[in-house]
Amino acid sequence: MRDESLAFLRRLLEAPSPSGYERPAQDVVRDWAGSFADEVRTDVHGNVIAAVNPSGRPRIMLAGHCDQIGLMVQHIDDDGYLYVNQIGGHDITVLIGQNVVVWTKNGPVSGVMARKPIHLMKDDEEKKPPKIHDLWVDIGAANKQEALEAVEIGDPITWSLGMRTLRNDLAASPAFDDKAGVYVVMEALRLLTEERPTAAVFAVSTVQEEIGLRGAVTSTFAVEPQVGIAVDVTFATDHPGADKKVCGDVSLNKGPAIHRGPNMNPVVVSRLIAAAQEKGIPYQLVGSARATGTDANVMQISRGGVATGLVSVPNRYMHSPVETVSLRDMQHAAELLAAFVLKVETDAEFIP
Repeated sequence: MRDESLAFLRRLLEAPSPSGYERPAQDVVRDWAGSFADEVRTDVHGNVIAAVNPSGRPRIMLAGHCDQIGLMVQHIDDDGYLYVNQIGGHDITVLIGQNVVVWTKNGPVSGVMARKPIHLMKDDEEKKPPKIHDLWVDIGAANKQEALEAVEIGDPITWSLGMRTLRNDLAASPAFDDKAGVYVVMEALRLLTEERPTAAVFAVSTVQEEIGLRGAVTSTFAVEPQVGIAVDVTFATDHPGADKKVCGDVSLNKGPAIHRGPNMNPVVVSRLIAAAQEKGIPYQLVGSARATGTDANVMQISRGGVATGLVSVPNRYMHSPVETVSLRDMQHAAELLAAFVLKVETDAEFIP
């Protein structure tokens, strides 16, 4: 991974983007894409759409969702503690004891996610998994008035953000789901600027995937692609407790995963595999027996239909503050998309 590209990834991971509040991260995407794309625009929904050769044929859309799971300030009690609701799906037990940040109009406010200490719990409390309303955020306020001077109802909350590197080209951070995908589609577009494809290529950083694939619905309708590839993360099964019989055999550092199944156009899948083999790019196969919970789901059925593919970055510990991916896999995914696009002829046929 180039130093400049790695710096973009770090900035992206440090910018908050819970669904509905993605602007800081989208500003990072817009600034980065503006350094190489022919066109960059942001639509009314908040999707950032960067294009290379926008008048070319066919029209190809690459999509990664910028939003991450988060929380929202729902209630402030008389003692100044914040009670929250979920933006996207959390494992509630993972929230306990985490450092968090409330993102306010006046800047970030640090807090901690807390619950009653185990020493003070009754036997039945200790045994039961907590509900979201059993937890609270402590920002250190002395009372409700002081808390209201710092935060407002509806302010978004994330885990403390930032990336840490591990051994063997691995990295851990909140929001690799799916800023890994945003990196891949924008890096693929950057690689394509060096080759000047005949196709029109639109790399889209979509919004609100975690609450219903909403940004992909509007951006795919607007771009009108003939071919669309979503880039998301998928479950790595190379850690304790993962069941390969359920999720497949997927490992970090063995390349991006190419999905096969009814959500994917078989011609797109075949061309992705052929591009990987021709360029010597490692890849893994994943079977997806139904419509996926990714942007590929809605891309496929936009307008009169889009020839859709799904490429995923293997991810350990999804929807946690320590999501772990391979930087090598991410770069290979970007190279795979670029190779795929360059092999698509102007009159390419994708009818299965």
